[in-house]
Amino acid sequence: MFNEDSGYGVKDDTFHVLEALARAGEETWFRIGDKDLATHLIRTELVRGGATPTDATLDLAKRFGIEPAVLPMSDDVVRTRFTTDAGELSFQEYFVREHLQPKLQAIHFAGIETARPSPRVEAALRAADVVIIGPSNPLISIEPILQVVGEGLAPERTIAISPIVEGASLKGPTIEMMRALGHSADPLEVARMYADIAQTFVLDSRDRALAAAIEKLDYRVLLADTVMRDGGRALASLVLGHV
Repeated sequence: MFNEDSGYGVKDDTFHVLEALARAGEETWFRIGDKDLATHLIRTELVRGGATPTDATLDLAKRFGIEPAVLPMSDDVVRTRFTTDAGELSFQEYFVREHLQPKLQAIHFAGIETARPSPRVEAALRAADVVIIGPSNPLISIEPILQVVGEGLAPERTIAISPIVEGASLKGPTIEMMRALGHSADPLEVARMYADIAQTFVLDSRDRALAAAIEKLDYRVLLADTVMRDGGRALASLVLGHV
């Protein structure tokens, strides 16, 4: 049901609610379709009724027939904030409304200091044979999770996958953000970011020239095709085959 073309939302969705809001004079730059809105309405109603974010996520997953337990990192409120030359912006404002045009100066996570892992996440980490950090943006997708649950990770059981292949990010503005904040935009820099919490690093075979440098950071390096053209099945099988 995922809209692969837009990178978010529901495939073949309509926007009648949004169009009605626009006619009524409301701002509609954040384009959520009618089918997608149903999910948001259900989640909001669950939380208003006393469910935690974890409870609501598990409930929605069950409704959609998703068998694995999908868990948010915490039941506490944490919000990504971007400091830019146009002021401080929320995630949606920066990505959707402003299209990442203001110059990025810093990223911080409001509420991260007091956020704690949910009990379900702590139990999952204790029971896990292996923890895999997917090939996502290390600055905004992975970093807040690590700040909250990082103490529960065992480096010898943690595998990180590079989100950069031949100088390009697999999805989103990873390269641009890393450069804006003074990082080298390459797999070696990502490996440095995860050096304290992982001991295995999955590097795309096209970047094999960096393998030796990453191994010097005390990693075991696995070479693979990390571009997930099949929804990640081949990459997951390869990674789990080396556990």
